[in-house]
Amino acid sequence: MKYILLIYGDEREWASLSDEEMGRVYTAHEAYAKAMEQAGVLRGGAELKPTTTATSVRFAKDRRHIVDGPFAETKEQLGGYYVIEVENVDQALAWAEKMPGMSSGTVEIRPLGEGA
Repeated sequence: MKYILLIYGDEREWASLSDEEMGRVYTAHEAYAKAMEQAGVLRGGAELKPTTTATSVRFAKDRRHIVDGPFAETKEQLGGYYVIEVENVDQALAWAEKMPGMSSGTVEIRPLGEGA
């Protein structure tokens, strides 16, 4: 089964990291992705640009409204994701628990729909 690991955190915390600290997080993610590749479970993933670069299309009463920014204001923002294919949610949880750079924040594990 395929799962998406959605990585949420506070963009302000990320922006406050030094270049050296960011470098350590990126290096840890490279190692994490390599471990998933070696295990044969990695199917994709990417870092997302900050929410300030987002554009949203909101729908209300059959009308579309294009707005700058994310859909909702939250304390944590979606910063990236990995798509993995494992046998069950327990294995997905085991990979999520190893997510680098997570001294705070959330990793949401969600199964992908049919055809993904």
